[in-house]
Amino acid sequence: MTASAHESAGGVRDITLDAAGVTLSALLSEPAGGSPHAVVAAVHGGGMNAGYFGGGADPRQSLLTLGASLGYTVLAVDRPGYRLSAGPLPQGQGLAEQAAALRAALLDFATRHETGAGLFLLAHSYGGKVALAAAADPGPLPLLGLDVSGCGHVYAVEPHELPTRPDDRGLLRRSWGPLRLYPPGTFAASASLVEPVPLRERAELARWPLTFRATAPRVRVPVRLTFAEYEAWWRHDEATLADLAAHFTAAPRVSVDRQPDAGHNISLGLAARSYHLRALAFLESCLASDATARALPSEAVS
Repeated sequence: MTASAHESAGGVRDITLDAAGVTLSALLSEPAGGSPHAVVAAVHGGGMNAGYFGGGADPRQSLLTLGASLGYTVLAVDRPGYRLSAGPLPQGQGLAEQAAALRAALLDFATRHETGAGLFLLAHSYGGKVALAAAADPGPLPLLGLDVSGCGHVYAVEPHELPTRPDDRGLLRRSWGPLRLYPPGTFAASASLVEPVPLRERAELARWPLTFRATAPRVRVPVRLTFAEYEAWWRHDEATLADLAAHFTAAPRVSVDRQPDAGHNISLGLAARSYHLRALAFLESCLASDATARALPSEAVS
């Protein structure tokens, strides 16, 4: 893994990761001075790249800089078929392959960087599917928890409304919601974030509800799921969310949250900082639980 010569004024730099023979691009932001508390591995959704977490229209939106300012390393990974790997993988990869690639990339990162207490997955939309699949079979990854936004288990649209064809970009308007939810300049800034959705990724969209039911019971770390107020891709009524949480039978804790004043693309909106702070607060609770679990009996206060 190597760092590029480019580094932004905010301390975010481009790096590459070895995902079992596939080179993935990524964005990295590290805390100034000292080891990180943990690593936040951010996984973008379909049709966007890792810059989704960079706060293009407003620096206050950036998960990369916010996390580093609070003592975390933040690693935003470009999934297979995006940015650097788009050429070698023009059709992308299926969900299971992407989960394996993500695990391999994070293990590569962990061999070269300090990771503090471990890794925390923060994922959006299709990236949430990849993160859940990776968490269901983490292998040697020191996984602390999982925070997913914009990914449920029951679609709010009919199968023919899913963006399964290359010319379906008009359907992606559902990802935004009311324009008032975004700071000025968002859509100009997002031009550098938008990517074609790889063919193999699109082909698997309709299968997710069944895949979820086989995946969720195998996740054994704390899980937090967030739905935007104006989420349009997923059903998020109370009964559906209760059923969603009930599938995580092996997770020690499951939290379902709502983000007011936000559309599906939460991390690009005015609510981004609020959502990121809530996600990092959940990570803090995972760290506290992990520290408690590791404590020796003699350390307990009687």
